[in-house]
Amino acid sequence: MKIGEINERALVAHIAGLLANRDSNVIAGAGEDDCAVLDIGTGDFLVVTTDMLHRKTDFPERMTGWQIGWMSVAVNLSDLASKGARPVGVVMAMGLPADTELSFVDELVKGMDDCAKRFGTGIIGGDTDSHDELTITGTALGVIRKEALITRGGAHPKDIVCVTGYCGCAGAALYALSANADASDEIMKTLFEPVPRIYEGIKLAATDAVTSMMDTSDGLAMSLHDLGIASNVGFRIYENKLPVHPDVKNLVSGGELLEMALYSGGDFELLFTVAPDKFELVKNKCDLTVIGEVTDSGIIIEKTNGIEKVKARGYGHFGN
Repeated sequence: MKIGEINERALVAHIAGLLANRDSNVIAGAGEDDCAVLDIGTGDFLVVTTDMLHRKTDFPERMTGWQIGWMSVAVNLSDLASKGARPVGVVMAMGLPADTELSFVDELVKGMDDCAKRFGTGIIGGDTDSHDELTITGTALGVIRKEALITRGGAHPKDIVCVTGYCGCAGAALYALSANADASDEIMKTLFEPVPRIYEGIKLAATDAVTSMMDTSDGLAMSLHDLGIASNVGFRIYENKLPVHPDVKNLVSGGELLEMALYSGGDFELLFTVAPDKFELVKNKCDLTVIGEVTDSGIIIEKTNGIEKVKARGYGHFGN
């Protein structure tokens, strides 16, 4: 079997199955959550994540060097945000074609540094190498109080389902690029300069009301499926409650709009569940929208013309 015949999640699960049994200090290991979680023997857990990005598949042609650098850090910080963790450092490795202009490297590093500083941390090291295609791998480190850690696996039936920000903005920006359509600067910025919800994640974790959480970088639908598998629950989502930016509605409508909100990736928002008796503690902590509730099984969306299953489909490498 070739890896192109399976999807990214199946490959990750396969690789995790090949690894040795983890040490007792590993709270969450390979493939189990957005981040690895380590007990470092203090009142905090150490949270670690890594992500690899490529010129051809991850950075649209119109992105500047600064924006590429910013995004390379932002995608890693987004994983920390989904645990409610505070960043303490980022390590960046760059594979650079030999003909890369030094001024472009300057832009990359400045974008990385600006993103890290914006969210209270810094670039603390890394590596450089020669590579045929621009390839950037980031590793972000964070800490979270042990009692405040949020994982994918804590949702319960009747919990309230919420999402920060909007759904489908980055997908709309990609659509605008491919269709040569006009999109607002705000929509394009969600794709070129994504904002990891670090501060929102920290505030939500402090409430002790959030039962599960992850980011939506692979799309809302895929994130619902990942959260459902980890928590062994289902979801009922409402089409008329999905937060869609007015500028996205100016680009697409009808079924295309729902497709974009559910299945396009790259938004880096937080999808999370809240214990119903503690929702008052959460509702004013950040810009959030209630989009549904946790059920016993199955993932469905209630539309104006009936009920529809939400497919396990979104952004992913290798097969679908």
